[in-house]
Amino acid sequence: MSDLLKLSQVSAGYGEAVVISKIDLSLKPGESLAVLGRNGTGKTTLLNTIIGVTRQRGGTIMLDGQDVTTTRPDKRAHAGIGWVPQERNIFKSLTVEENLTAVARPGAWNVSRVYEMFPRLKERRSNLGNQLSGGEQQMLAIARALVLNPKLMLLDEPTEGLAPIIIEELLAALKRIIRGEGMSAVVVEQHAQKILGVTDNAVILDRGTIVHAGSSRSLIEDPAALEQHLGVTAKKKPARAAAH
Repeated sequence: MSDLLKLSQVSAGYGEAVVISKIDLSLKPGESLAVLGRNGTGKTTLLNTIIGVTRQRGGTIMLDGQDVTTTRPDKRAHAGIGWVPQERNIFKSLTVEENLTAVARPGAWNVSRVYEMFPRLKERRSNLGNQLSGGEQQMLAIARALVLNPKLMLLDEPTEGLAPIIIEELLAALKRIIRGEGMSAVVVEQHAQKILGVTDNAVILDRGTIVHAGSSRSLIEDPAALEQHLGVTAKKKPARAAAH
């Protein structure tokens, strides 16, 4: 099976600054990738480079067999990339339903189907974007990307700043979308151990380069790389009570 996304020796940044350097990664159709790393290591820049809003300094980006290295961001979106940036970028002066119908394209994901995935949005379908909570706005941002019926979704910190109960709800929805529906996705996420249960593979960035690449399961089972590069300590199993 050919790659849906392939980055070869990609370097990019902003202005004169190079933030990511010589990145190699690939994604098959239906696969998902978690991008992990401390703050400032280039995670968001990597997504921004895939969508085309950085200054690329080298390498090639292939999307579904097409070289998109020099393609404009809007053309990349039309070629099949659904982007959920940290800023969410919903239309705050439109209702939930208007936000969805304004961008929807024909395909398996339609407004009714995203309402099934996010019942809160159906309940708030007549509310304006600025009347939604942060968690509801994030659900709407993901739903807007889905109704574009993309080949690939890019999600930048989808759980950032949200309450724990909303994080669990969002992660459950992402697991259904990615694992259950087979949506190809690249997810930048701070909650490393939570997102690893959603994705197939993972990379860890440090100073703009990939310092670890492997399956998500291997990181869950042997989190030494998480401890080394992220300072994430594996949860210890509670000690068994002594017999009396």
